[in-house]
Amino acid sequence: MTIRLSFALTCAALLASCGERDIILPGERLSIRGDTNFTNEARQIALPAQQVNAEWTHRYGSATHQITHPALGASIQQIFAVDIGEGDSRRARITADPVVAGDVIFTLDARSTVTAVSTSGATLWSMNIAPRLDGANDASGGGLATADGVVYVTTGFGALTALSAQDGSTLWMQDLDAPGASAPTVRGNLVYVVGRDSTAWALEADSGRIAWQISGTPSVGNFGGGAGVAANSDIAVIPFPSGEVVGAFPIGGLRRWSTIVSGDRIGEAAANITDIAGDPVLVGDRAYVGNFSGRLVALNSFDGERIWTAEEGSISPVWPAGGSVFLINDLNQLTRLDAADGSAIWRTQLPEFVETRLRQQRTVFAHYGPVLAGGRLIVASSDGQIRSFDPTSGAETGAVAIPGGAASHPVVAGGTLYVVSKDGQLVAFR
Repeated sequence: MTIRLSFALTCAALLASCGERDIILPGERLSIRGDTNFTNEARQIALPAQQVNAEWTHRYGSATHQITHPALGASIQQIFAVDIGEGDSRRARITADPVVAGDVIFTLDARSTVTAVSTSGATLWSMNIAPRLDGANDASGGGLATADGVVYVTTGFGALTALSAQDGSTLWMQDLDAPGASAPTVRGNLVYVVGRDSTAWALEADSGRIAWQISGTPSVGNFGGGAGVAANSDIAVIPFPSGEVVGAFPIGGLRRWSTIVSGDRIGEAAANITDIAGDPVLVGDRAYVGNFSGRLVALNSFDGERIWTAEEGSISPVWPAGGSVFLINDLNQLTRLDAADGSAIWRTQLPEFVETRLRQQRTVFAHYGPVLAGGRLIVASSDGQIRSFDPTSGAETGAVAIPGGAASHPVVAGGTLYVVSKDGQLVAFR
């Protein structure tokens, strides 16, 4: 009887509390998700003149991950599609952007096969560089760079391999002692790569011998592949999975400065990821670096001093042009920032989820870019569209289909746009 009486009194207390009126506290209400009153601005922009570029040797064109304004026709259509190996699957992913040099496009599929394709669409050679070991097909990912007749390839097996661009034969191979690695960066006689164990390597380009190494702050959670080094003759900007960014002298590898890109976007699960998502971009005396959790910084490349911080994550390298910085942020928004202070000028929402019903939305579309070419911003997406946007206003101006959906950033060379599809094809548009 006592137990029943106690239970009844507890229920009565709960019912009474449910009937109490909510207390509305006075004061201004502030959204935890940022400025909800933001309005896009169609601010005029003076873009640099278009130039026909014959090569695209690294992610986003060069060792600094920056190329000014490639020429591309106003209206493009598919001219060929060539099989390059295995596409995306449940166990393997394509993570490498194609690179272009000497009228040849080099690609890396989801299972460590490198393929050379001519600009007319003919396959010149194909080479699988996975180790001949049991279970070797269980790793995927990696990246590409090319310089002086050599193709440098990182793979999910933790190796950097130098191949002859002429026939795909192996020139040398260096074991990185870590699963996965960033796309390589070649500058002078050094090849830079960052392993997933937070070790940065500088290797001699002609032999693969170790020139120097730098160890960064370890990280327990990061992406496969990750961001690569941006380098010029004065500085190598090295991103680590922990969010640490180091500026090092190319000769000797002495640390010049170090900083942390940290912070998170409130209310987003991805805010717990510390990894640098967008490769550093070097433009003049500035370095732009973005993470996946809502932060993009502009740094003085000489001493690492922070010029500004924007509450915008960057899932790819940014594209600075005309006093603006263009990027795809961590909310799948194509975004334009003012390069002077990092303030937002406009944001355009890209497709977010594969599933249409709200409660079932789990699979996010992947978007690659933006690339400024032919006077417009180009974004390749896994939903099967390559979209163009007006740099002034962010308005969509056109689209062309890519069969299977995109699995790489757009690459523009010789007036032609190349994208690798999720089906394992190199698709060309002109």
